[in-house]
Amino acid sequence: MTAQALPPVVDAETWQRRLDELRVQEKAATRQLDAIAAQRRSMPMVKMPDYTLEGEEGPVRLADVFDDRPQLIVYNHMWFPGKKWQCPGCTGFTSQFTRLEFLAAYDARFVIVTQGPIDEALAYKRRVGNEMTWYSTANSPFGADVGAPPGGGFAANVFLRDGDTVYRTWHTTGRGVEQLTHTFALIDALPYGRQEEWQDSPEGWPQSPTYSKWAGSEDIAAAYGPDAHRT
Repeated sequence: MTAQALPPVVDAETWQRRLDELRVQEKAATRQLDAIAAQRRSMPMVKMPDYTLEGEEGPVRLADVFDDRPQLIVYNHMWFPGKKWQCPGCTGFTSQFTRLEFLAAYDARFVIVTQGPIDEALAYKRRVGNEMTWYSTANSPFGADVGAPPGGGFAANVFLRDGDTVYRTWHTTGRGVEQLTHTFALIDALPYGRQEEWQDSPEGWPQSPTYSKWAGSEDIAAAYGPDAHRT
């Protein structure tokens, strides 16, 4: 298979020099991310009401979602009432988190909260083979209060618990959520990158409409759902 376009071929010395130049920028970006993380750790926090969500075993207080840990990451999954297939971006983002036990060493937990009724949410979880723990905020203002109202977008929020009191420490949405995933980091390391029209790429590089290469919710169900390994 011949690519549409190829990078120029140079000698090893020239290639190393260009890599060294790029490395300076990569290291600067790494240090900048470290500085941003330091600012995040220094953020103040805001006290949250005593919300009640719906879990697989029934109503649960937000403070109990922590499961006796002091830190909690919540991903607010978009939900469209009456739809069999929910947001492909949210479905794809959360499908990659299959091994979250490492967070226990950091006294933290990572869960999904959605505006969908809990029975529908759990059915969707099974349909797409999602391995995270889901909660519903359909009967609570929690989602709306943390930037993910009914009919709204997705969000990521972080909380800190002190006894039975919960505080909100951080929030992001949009491309800010990319910092929580490894998928784009891997794709961005490739010569052709994401191959999306908005990206600054050399002339002739393959490019297609934004999101066109993303897996759909049905694709994710086929890869991870209950029928994924059946013939």
